Formats: sequence, C-alpha cells, structure tokens
Amino acid sequence: MTSRRLTVQEAAEVLGTSVDAVRMRARRGTLGSDKDPDGRVYVWVDSDDSETKQELNGEPAALISAKDETIRVLEEQLREERESRRRADTIIAQLTQANAALAARVPELEAPQSHADEAERAEPRSNTEGPHVAQERPFTNEEPRRRSWWREFFGFE
Repeated sequence: MTSRRLTVQEAAEVLGTSVDAVRMRARRGTLGSDKDPDGRVYVWVDSDDSETKQELNGEPAALISAKDETIRVLEEQLREERESRRRADTIIAQLTQANAALAARVPELEAPQSHADEAERAEPRSNTEGPHVAQERPFTNEEPRRRSWWREFFGFE
C-alpha cells in the first residue's frame, strides 16, 4: 500500500469530498497530514481503491436511496396538493357563478309591495274600461299599517 502526499484541494478531488471534510479528517487523525515550513497543509492519501471510493460502499448508498425515497414521497404529496387545489378552485368558481345568479334575482325578490297592493284594489269601471285603482282610505287606528321588513327589523318608524 503506497501513500501519496497531496494538497488539501487535491485530496478533496481524489476522495470526492469537500475541502472542509478533508481538513476535518486530518484533524481527527483519520488521514495523515503534515505542514510545510510555509504553512501549507499536505494530506497523505492511500492509493488503494478503498480510501478513494468510500462513497460507493455501504452507508452513503443507503443515504442516497433514502433521499430518493424522500423525494418520491414529497413529489406524491405535491401532486396530491395540486389536485386538491384544483378541486378547491373548481368549487370556488361554481359558488361564484351561483352567487352571481342569486344576486341577479335579488331585485325581483325585493320588488315593492305597492304594485301588488294596487293590483288587489283594482276594480273594473265597466266592461269597456280597464281596471282602476280604488282611492285610498285615510289611516285609522283599526287598520294596522304595514312596515317594510327592514324597518321593522332595525326599529325604524
């Protein structure tokens, strides 16, 4: 087994890790290292395949498959949320249309009562003439006066 003396950057490239990971391994003592008089750090890297191909063995492969599974689950959740959002948008659009249709009917539902009252009091004058409105009688205490529902509800006279 032979070792090569490499700079930290070169060792990171050979090992397939980051520069910081190589520095931490050198501090922990899992990689041999020494310093030049200039202050440059060199790392001793074994030339066999087990040192340089650590990512392909065991635990990192399990991490990659776990990451892939997590991505698959998250993509499925995203797909479900998009479908749920689409259904909610459809319901909102239908309710908006129904609301607009009901709003268009409000004026006919709140038509003034005076036209209906006049039609009830209309009496034909003769066969040749159309109906006419009977003259209103003056208000007496015996006949209660009808107020509109909103005046009654809010207490207006």
